[in-house]
Amino acid sequence: MYKKLNSMQISLDDSGQPAGMHLSPNNRWVQKAAAIPWRTLEKDYARLFPAHTGNVAKTFRMAFGALIIQTKYHYSDEELVQQIQETPYLQYFIGLPKYTEEPPFDPSTMVWFRKRLPIDQLAAINEQIIAFNQRRLAANSDQAKGSEHPKADRPDAANPQGLPNRGTLTLDATCAPANVAYPQDINLLNQTRQHCEKLIDAFY
Repeated sequence: MYKKLNSMQISLDDSGQPAGMHLSPNNRWVQKAAAIPWRTLEKDYARLFPAHTGNVAKTFRMAFGALIIQTKYHYSDEELVQQIQETPYLQYFIGLPKYTEEPPFDPSTMVWFRKRLPIDQLAAINEQIIAFNQRRLAANSDQAKGSEHPKADRPDAANPQGLPNRGTLTLDATCAPANVAYPQDINLLNQTRQHCEKLIDAFY
């Protein structure tokens, strides 16, 4: 049996925290949560529970969120539950409405999470997340173009001819070619042989 929540996309204002505890919107787990279309993905997950009786299953956000955390940090099932129990940001990420000192689920539940979200389904979910964020970036870009005066067509020191912007150039120094031989390079052995032959010829 599965029970849908009224709101899967919990905002920071909806998250009830103890007095004096504040969740930063710049935290990586808060930003990760905003980048996942929880409600859309939950619809597909709910189809795995056609029965209307029995124990209520854990939410999709809790199952998928726990798998993401475990994959990132390589926690064991027991360690994962302890980390979530101790960290408000992780509790927010898996959809708990407020901080609690109680474990969110038993470590053995992770076995069921992995069975209900196999690799092929996770790949499909990943595609939906990518598409969701592409639409979100496109919408933000359209809003920015509508609210700001375009600067690409105006001449300045960096663009004296006033040419339109054709994209972003990304440079990564880690990709620069380097003429460095690796220790397992067979050419090093050949070079050593050649130098030894020259020494032998010089001495004899």
